[in-house]
Amino acid sequence: MNPTLRKVAIFCGLLTLALLLRANWLQFMQAEKLATDERNKRVQIEQFSAPRGDIVVGGKAVTGSTEADGSDLKYKRTYVDGPMYAPVTGYASQAQGMSLLEKTYDGILSGQDDSLAFQRFTDMVSGKGPRTGSVVTTIDPKAQKAAYEGLTDLEGARGAVVALEPATGKVLALASAPSYDPSVFAGNTFKESDRFVALDKKKSKPLANRPLRETFPPGSTFKILTAAAAVEHGVVTDVDASSGAPSPYQLPLSTNKIGSQAGDAVCGNASLKTAMQYSCNNVFLDVANKLGQEKMRETAEKFGFNEDVYSEDNGDLRAVQSLYPEDLDKPGTALTGMGQGSLTTTPMQMAMITAALANDGKLMQPYIVDEVRGPDLSTLKKTEPREMSQAVSPETAKKVQEMMEFTAKEGSAQRAQIDGITVGGKTGTAQRGVDVADEVPYGWFVSYGKNSDGASVAVAVFIDPTDMDISRADISGGRLGAPLARSVMQAVLQK
Repeated sequence: MNPTLRKVAIFCGLLTLALLLRANWLQFMQAEKLATDERNKRVQIEQFSAPRGDIVVGGKAVTGSTEADGSDLKYKRTYVDGPMYAPVTGYASQAQGMSLLEKTYDGILSGQDDSLAFQRFTDMVSGKGPRTGSVVTTIDPKAQKAAYEGLTDLEGARGAVVALEPATGKVLALASAPSYDPSVFAGNTFKESDRFVALDKKKSKPLANRPLRETFPPGSTFKILTAAAAVEHGVVTDVDASSGAPSPYQLPLSTNKIGSQAGDAVCGNASLKTAMQYSCNNVFLDVANKLGQEKMRETAEKFGFNEDVYSEDNGDLRAVQSLYPEDLDKPGTALTGMGQGSLTTTPMQMAMITAALANDGKLMQPYIVDEVRGPDLSTLKKTEPREMSQAVSPETAKKVQEMMEFTAKEGSAQRAQIDGITVGGKTGTAQRGVDVADEVPYGWFVSYGKNSDGASVAVAVFIDPTDMDISRADISGGRLGAPLARSVMQAVLQK
């Protein structure tokens, strides 16, 4: 053979071999990755080729589907009370993708999950159209409504509410304000895309998931954890004994002195119980200073700080880390005792602390999906409660309960009281910014309620009053948050 032709033949053979190898690599090694790539148009066509399965709250679907006009994507998502449930459902948009439960359970809701393979096969053989599964949440519709309406009634407020069932970790309410309606950008028209962009650009951040994905200084609500640490580590053995902490309190290694709103006469040398009642800063600064950073951080981490809050069984709920920093100096450690300094937390984390204390120190893993069902309503997966940690001993938790219940009866949390319900609570007003005089503070409130039937609920309320028409003097967790927490507790406990 002519040498030139031989070289051309060999070269062409190598090209053919490379093409075959590449085709087989794509078909057998990369098939799954390419098939599920969000940029694959066929994936989208398959996702929206039929009505999506339901996300269920209280036995009723809060989602639906409707036919889409003029598109390869035949159906688009609809929502019932969309703004109220948006922090739970997330969105399923033809143009913007998916989030939260819509994304986590897309396979079930679109009918493409591996667990539905046999169902798909039998449907194809019998000639039935594609069928989908459903996701049943733990949300209590009455509690969710009380939480959302309580937030929106505070005109202009940005905020969040989380309610947990202490004994199991079930999320009973998860509300954020201002919120958004996922229906308005569920399709892929230019108008719907413009709506999403407009929401994303709003200063009030309606697309933000404040209960899970944003952190803030917790202010005086963190004092319930400081009190738990003090009792657990033996720094305080008698909650009714004098603390010996002067008011105003001089920070260690500093000339700065910090007072308390209740006044020096009330807070000077006050007991831990009285300090909780009146939210005396000096006592909690002193306790944190005596405990030191390692014991304070150790206790905070047992309650869930410094790790993602993540439901390992289902992956249905993820909250960003709440941070108790390492290597704090003495003044910084003392400031964390009153919930200030470089400490940050999510509303979910504060609900977890409250729930654990109400549950005799046992912290349960929060979860928001109770059950995943197939097209025939058979149970594909059922979530079982899981313990995260024994954050403090039952004896310590009961002492903190005693102080929180006293604070609800005789102190700053009285607005949360409910007839016939045992209530414990703690207010919080958190400063922010370097020059706090130029920044309005945050309002916090945490509480738990227990009824005579043994049912209980823990609630965390966060209020950012930046856009509210309210005087600085009127911004407090007790005034803004306690009535809201009260209504959520009533919704759960007074059936």
